Amino acid sequence: MERLGTGIGWRPEIAGDVERMPGIDWVEVVAENVCPGHVPESLLRLRERGVTVVPHGVALGLGGAERPDAGRLEALAERAAALRSPLVTEHIAFVRAGGPLSASPRLEAGHLLPVPRTRDALDVLCENVRIAQDALPVPLAVENIAALFSWPGEEMSEGQFLYDLADRTGVRLLIDVANLHTNHVNRGEDPAKALAELPLEAIAYVHVAGGVERDGVWHDSHAHPVPRPVLDILTDLASRVSPPGVLLERDENFPGPGELERELTAIREAVEKGATTRSTAQAKNSGSVSGSVRESGSCEPARQRVALAQAAVLSSLVAGTPVPEGFDRVRMAVQARALAAKRADVVAKVVPELPVMLGERYRAAFLAHAQKRPMTGGYRQDALDFVEQLLLASGQRERQDEQVALRELREWWLERSGPVPRSRRPAVRLARATRRVLLRR
Repeated sequence: MERLGTGIGWRPEIAGDVERMPGIDWVEVVAENVCPGHVPESLLRLRERGVTVVPHGVALGLGGAERPDAGRLEALAERAAALRSPLVTEHIAFVRAGGPLSASPRLEAGHLLPVPRTRDALDVLCENVRIAQDALPVPLAVENIAALFSWPGEEMSEGQFLYDLADRTGVRLLIDVANLHTNHVNRGEDPAKALAELPLEAIAYVHVAGGVERDGVWHDSHAHPVPRPVLDILTDLASRVSPPGVLLERDENFPGPGELERELTAIREAVEKGATTRSTAQAKNSGSVSGSVRESGSCEPARQRVALAQAAVLSSLVAGTPVPEGFDRVRMAVQARALAAKRADVVAKVVPELPVMLGERYRAAFLAHAQKRPMTGGYRQDALDFVEQLLLASGQRERQDEQVALRELREWWLERSGPVPRSRRPAVRLARATRRVLLRR
């Protein structure tokens, strides 16, 4: 496996700082945020300097019941080619559910949700990973995710699940030590036990990130400094194996370059500390990944069982249906609120004019929308659905500022909801205005 070194997640907000930062061997970019034909100049400059760029996907849903979408796989392959990347990465998660397999409406989570650690889910995941591997021009690595809730009746620990996945498919592993810490706080899982069970030689690289604890629940925010417990898990991992690469993730609340550099220094020191205690005896304790492909017969029955379970869980989180039996209702409520909050935040970023037009009313209005209307498409469609529902429920507004905001929202929605943009020609605009006046009479 290629040695990557020390890296940082490239984001447009810190692109300049990353270019000027010393000691950056590689960067990771969210795959869905890069257009192959219009790669940001900052990434091109980094590539010219010999800095490796790795695309990191978030929307493939390899842990979902359905086979990976061919269009999404093609897009991921195009980004790998455009960035001349040595590998691509994705998540062990499901991000959507419903459809023919479960005979239920299609729903989007807008977030990474945990798959159950069962034989059925593992069979489905292995087949999906093989499909992805066949479609991609470079090796694939998959990441363990953070979870706010647990599935009842799980049959394996996280380490066992990841070991079997790597053993059956030969896929590389992206180990997120911050997510191991999250699962320790939220699910009582021992990070050291997970590391002891991993096939360490399958590790492609390691993620490190910060989070925050609220009401006894750890949120993997990527918006806070890396805490000491996460660095300690990194040291433990480095005492068992030399990770090919370690990367700092930060997605929001970006600090100045000085603080980011200090976090990178702390990461290097944690790795060095682990390396000094590494021994041959410890290395022999790790498993061996054969890369074999063990066929498990037809996967269709397992897919249907997984589809029904995931559809029920996602529906309870985003559509208000009852929480399935065996789940912690308090944790599911926390997850539901987190999904709604993330929808509000992402829509505000994707369509920044909405919070401008609505002002302080935006967030409360969107959260009310999210409680009643699950997301069935991407975030832009979510924004259109939100505005449409807001206009339908508006009625007669007495306050002048609300009337102005509603007129702006109506124009925005009409401009974007049709099959083609509305004409800007003066004659057409005059006809539209005249028609609106006549309709009011």
